[in-house]
Formats: sequence, C-alpha cells, structure tokens
Amino acid sequence: MLICGPCSAESEEQVLETARQLKELVAPDYFRAGIWKPRTRPNSFEGVGEKGLAWMQRVQDELNIPVITEVANASHIEKITKYGFSAFWIGARTVANPFSVQEIAEAAKGGKFKVFVKNPTNPDIDLWCGAIERFKKLGFNEIIAISRGFYPFAETKLRNLPCWEIPIELARRMPDIKIICDPSHIAGDTKYIAEIAQQAMDLNMAGLMIESHCCPHNALSDKQQQLDPTNVKQLLNSLKIKSSYVNDHNFEIELEMLRNKIDVLDYQLLDILKQRFAITNEIGEIKKVHNVAVLQIERWKKVLESRSEYGERLGLSRELVAALFSDIHKESIKEQSDDLNIR
Repeated sequence: MLICGPCSAESEEQVLETARQLKELVAPDYFRAGIWKPRTRPNSFEGVGEKGLAWMQRVQDELNIPVITEVANASHIEKITKYGFSAFWIGARTVANPFSVQEIAEAAKGGKFKVFVKNPTNPDIDLWCGAIERFKKLGFNEIIAISRGFYPFAETKLRNLPCWEIPIELARRMPDIKIICDPSHIAGDTKYIAEIAQQAMDLNMAGLMIESHCCPHNALSDKQQQLDPTNVKQLLNSLKIKSSYVNDHNFEIELEMLRNKIDVLDYQLLDILKQRFAITNEIGEIKKVHNVAVLQIERWKKVLESRSEYGERLGLSRELVAALFSDIHKESIKEQSDDLNIR
C-alpha cells in the first residue's frame, strides 16, 4: 500500500498538481494531505481548514484517487463525510488521548471508513493497542496501524526514533492488523527516508506513507522531509522487497537447524540468569543483616562499564550490553527490595 501526498494542503493548485504527478508516476492507493495541522507552536502554519477538503474532493472525483486526511475530533469526521472521504488517520498526539480516540470512533461509527491509527508520540504499546481496540469494539473492520516513530528525548539525526521493537510487538499482539510505515516522520529529512523505508520493507510491513510535494522547497510545513513525486518514484524503484516465505525444502531445513540452536542457547541464557538472580538474592539477605542500602551506585557503575567493554571486545554493541544489564540490574534491585519488604 502506498499513501502519498503533501504534508499540508496549501492551495488548490498545489494539491491538484501534486496529485496529478503522483498518479502519473507512482499511482498511490491514497492521496494524503493535512487539512488541520496541530502544530507544537501556535504561530506556525496550521492548515487551511475545511476549504481544503473541496480540493481533495476534486482529486478523488477528477483523478480517481481515494483521499485521506488526519482527523482530531468529531467535527472533523462530520466534515470529511460531507466531502466524500472513505478513510482517515488519527495522528500521534490524538492517539495519546483515549477520550479523543473514543469521541472520533463514535462519530465515525456506521460510516464505513477505513481507519489508520498512528502510534502515540511516546513509546507506549498499550496506548497504541487501546486506540485500535476502541475502533474494533465499535465494529470497524478495516483498521491499519501506522508506525511513524517516537519522540526522542535526546538529539538524534532522525526526527523520531523508529523503535522497531514496538511495531513488531504490535504485530505479535494483533496479527490481524496490517502495519505500514511513515518514513517521512521518522526521518525528518529526505536524505534518511530511503533507508527507513527499506528497513520497514525488511520487517515485512504492508506499505508506506510518504510525504510528497510538487515544490518541496516552497512547502509551508515540514519542507525538509517532503520528496517531489519524481524522487518518490526513484525511492520506490530502489526498494528491495523481500519475501516472507521461500518454497525451498533445503532452505527450510537449514533455517530450522539454526533456529533449534538458538532455542538451546536461549534456554541456557535463562538458566544462567536464574543462577545470577539466586546470587543477587543472597547478596540482598547479607545487606539486610548488616543494614546496608540495596543500591550501591559505585559498584553498579563498575559492572556496567566492565560488561560494556567486554561485550564490545566480543563484537557486541555497547548500547545492547548496557540495555541488557540495566534491565537485569533493575530486576535485581526490585528483588532485593522485595526481600527487604520495601514497596
């Protein structure tokens, strides 16, 4: 699935020209454009409002491309219905508010909409699942999730962190829900969009939502992450789509043998982890007898640094080792605290 179009509908000419070029070059399944743009700061461009829906309706009627836009409240549902929309998406900020999601779901009930649900701004899998479940509960049958990355708490080269483990977990929890990727909002810059899109394809995602503008340098919002239609075509042509299944008996045998080895190692890891926690619990008992604080920060610093260095020498990333041992340490502190009856 390909959803493509400008970040914002800015003028009738801009909307129609972008749509014409995209239809000719890539034939998107949906033409997208933001009508109402909730911006972080109030003095930036916040969309043209309802008049932009008429421009989108022309795209649908004259170019025969289904159109889609973001909705944030019940009144938006009423307006897009009037202009013949059959699909909408809910943005990351809205998904973070269950009251707003419920209001939109109830307003759209019975409208036979295809609903696209972006992940919330923060990496909260339950919020994302909950938003989807609210639509499921009201009888919506066509619901698609959009992975658009998560707000970073530190400066990174990307606008949002992809945190691929979260859409992977969504796929595990909700195997009936298709997931597409919004590489434009993850990248925040056109030079990173291709690599993000390829990563999404490598994870077997069902499609892409790409921001495209006929004149990106003149865009009124997010110009740095919008490709022109020609570059969208080049991007799509560059993607390597990998199969999730190969009809090769020898391949299946080899893969199964390697997976069996991983299974054995995983259980060994768990056995070793159990032994480690047994020792940390003994340490907790000794601390209790001697009235010593559970957290020993200098010891923890030494453990983290030494394990990270050793892992690096083995060819493992410091980030992986630090994350692994941080979780182990957190659980050790919790178990020792429980032993000391601290809540």
